[in-house]
Formats: sequence, structure tokens, C-alpha cells
Amino acid sequence: MNEALLRSLTPSVLGILVRRGADFAAAEDAVQDALVEALRVWPADRSPSSRLGPSGGDPLRDPKGWLVTVAWRKFLDAARADAARRRREGLVDEEPPPGPAPAVDDTLQLYFLCAHPSLTPSSAVALTLRAVGGLTTRQIAHAYLVPEATMAQRISRAKRTVSGVRFDQPGDVATVLRVLYLVFNEGYSGEVDLAAEAIRLTRQLAAAIDHPEVAGLLALMLLHQARRATRTAPDGSLVPLAEQDRGRWDTEAIAEGVQILQAALARDRLGEFQAQAAIAALHADAPTAEETDWVQIVEWYDELARLTDSPVVRLNRAVAVGEADGPRAGLAALASLNDTLPRHTAVAAYLHERDGDLTTAARLYAEAAHKAPNLAERDYLTRQAARLNARRPR
Repeated sequence: MNEALLRSLTPSVLGILVRRGADFAAAEDAVQDALVEALRVWPADRSPSSRLGPSGGDPLRDPKGWLVTVAWRKFLDAARADAARRRREGLVDEEPPPGPAPAVDDTLQLYFLCAHPSLTPSSAVALTLRAVGGLTTRQIAHAYLVPEATMAQRISRAKRTVSGVRFDQPGDVATVLRVLYLVFNEGYSGEVDLAAEAIRLTRQLAAAIDHPEVAGLLALMLLHQARRATRTAPDGSLVPLAEQDRGRWDTEAIAEGVQILQAALARDRLGEFQAQAAIAALHADAPTAEETDWVQIVEWYDELARLTDSPVVRLNRAVAVGEADGPRAGLAALASLNDTLPRHTAVAAYLHERDGDLTTAARLYAEAAHKAPNLAERDYLTRQAARLNARRPR
């Protein structure tokens, strides 16, 4: 039984049930029940004539149609047992016969629904992974390192929140992209590779909608993922970009990301994810760290700052300016930013080190280590402070 096939069919099956009149929460439960049934039954289905009975249809010939039929019957079973049975009994008479699933694809609307503005970011992420990604509650809980009961409550609240939303309402592509990027940035934890899952879901979204920013996000993910194997040492410590083994970067992912990005940029509808992908592509294109085109990277950060007006973007731009025009130019760019920004102290430490002020740099690295958001960054910054302190004259 192909688990990847099941997960890829989940959003379209869910969309069909909602269009037939099931509310989102009940439909999602029914689809999950159908997936469980598929896991139980499909491995035994080795011939077109096996196990056609109660489930209806042949999963080998039409897996989507089989899932739709089973999910719809699961929904009807639950509806009959519900307190609102009388209101829903009319749906029983409308049950379509087993057969090929409708050609309409509601995947895009499902993305919009799971990233509805009424949901918190964490709820939108969880619901997207469950309803669109086809992951189980247990898998999502393990990936986010929370108890399964906690994640179940989060998903249940999210489903109740969007159950009253009309399925055909226009959605916001930008919100969907932000949710997918949140998933991607979780990386890998538990048994689910969330970065790979985010790439899969973004590919699926790109197939459903022709939008340059969707392509831009997909390109950005691929370019970042291409460097993934070199970002940490065997002991788990961080390896900065300049020190990564570029010979181990995934050249196929880089080539695909650049090709997707070039096609998106050619449409002349620049957005923030395309600009970020352009910066990542310039890093990926440099044979060595010393050959990085920092001048062009600064220009792309200027575009990104114009698009987002984000202080974090301006912080990253200060690093690029320091590389392109020298550390004192970078420090001048940094001086205009609020020093409470995350990683501001670490950037200041790096630029002071580049400028030759090792005493100030060591002190700032130590300060940055205390503010680090995770253990890996803290250890890296602590090592930088120790390295510079060891070089200072006694």
C-alpha cells in the first residue's frame, strides 16, 4: 500500500465531501476514517475482484473513487448517529453510486480554508498538515514535540473555527504561503520530515494555481534544502554558510530551484519569496564563499526591504553591506536598527570581528550567546567568543 499516494489524494477527497454538503470538521473526520480503512484493506487488494463488497469500487483501478465512496459512507454513518440526524437524513437519499470520482479538484480551496485568517498560525499549520498533508495527529504532535492530546485539541478547535466558512470563498495566497513557509522552517523532527513535506505541499499548490509567488516559495525551499546536509556537523553543531562543503550541495535541487525562479521572475510580478529565492540562488551559484556576488545580493535585499519593510530584512542587509562595502559600512547600516532585534548582537559581533576589533567582538558574541533562541546557536556563538578570547594578547 502506497502511503504517499494516500496522502496525495487526501485534499481532493476532502474537497469532494465538503462540496456534497458535509461540514468541514465532519468531512475531515470521515476522510481520516477512510484512510484508516485503506491502511487496513488495501494491502490485501491484489486483484480487481478482491474485497469489492461493502467498500465499493476497486482501489487498485480507482483509489480516489474508492476513498470518496468509503469516506462518504463514514460521514453518513456519523451523521445518522449525531443529534442532528433528522436534519441530515436527506443526504442519505442523495448518496451517489460507487464509481469514478468527479474531475473537479478542490485542493486550492482547501489550502485557503486551512490558512483562514481566523486561525492562529500554529492552528493553520496543524490543520494544513492534517487536512492537506494527510498526516496523522500523532505524526504532527511528534513533529512539533507536543503531546498528541494537545495537538488533537488544537486541530479540533481549528476545524470548528472554519466549519462555518463557505468553501467557495476566495482565499489569500499570501497567507497560504506564509503557513507553508512556517512548516518548512520547522525542518526535521520526529518521524516526519516537515521541510520535505512543505516542499511536497508547495509543489501541489503550484500545480493548482499559476502564481509567481507560489513558484518563488517553491524555488526558495529547494535552494535552502539543497544545502541542508551541510548545515550541521556530525556532532550537531552549526556550520555557517561560508564554511559549508559546497561539493555536497544538491546540484539537482539548485538547478530546479533556479529554473523555477527564472520563470517566475520573467513574469515581472516580483514578490518577497521571489526576492528571497534570488538571494539564495546567488549564494548557491558562488563556487566559493569568496566569489559570492555580494553587491547583487545587497540590491536584492533593497528590493526585499521595499516589498516588506521588515527590520529583519534590514538586519540581513547590514551583513550583506558589510561583505560588499566593508565592515564599517555594515556597522553603519546596523546602527539605524533597533538593537533589540533578534540576532542583532550576533551581527554586530561578526562585523566588529571583520573590522579587527576582537575585544568588542568577543564581548558581543558572549552577549549574543545568552540571547540565542536555541541550543545550537548558543553553542556556536559561545565558541566564537572563546576563539576570539584565545587570540587576544595576554
